[in-house]
Amino acid sequence: MGIKKIVTTAFNEAINPNDCLQQMMSAYTDYMKIAEQEKTKRREIDAWENERLAKINILREFLIAYLERSFDERAENFRSLFAVVDSAMASGNNEQLALTLNSITEIAKSSPFKELANLASVRAALDDPDHEWTF
Repeated sequence: MGIKKIVTTAFNEAINPNDCLQQMMSAYTDYMKIAEQEKTKRREIDAWENERLAKINILREFLIAYLERSFDERAENFRSLFAVVDSAMASGNNEQLALTLNSITEIAKSSPFKELANLASVRAALDDPDHEWTF
């Protein structure tokens, strides 16, 4: 037997066209299953991402509103207290002046960020649907 005949015989015996087709179909079916699973995973990841981004945007809007209100409230408090200072100075009421200046100093010492320092309590409050926010 020549080399050519040996290779041809081995090739024909080793590779059955029907088996080859079955293996190709099986590999293609496996590929399609995996591809569909991966598409499903990507959709789940996209949905998770959209959910997280929406939550981040809601929290961002909440934080911005909180800070705006906190600073607005502080500004209004300072305006009111300085009006009392002006009144106390005009009337010569040193006791009222001292109390009002002390109040101004205490408000100035406090920070609107103080309550946000404990992020765990803020997070718990955000997760609690019954939590009442006061500004």
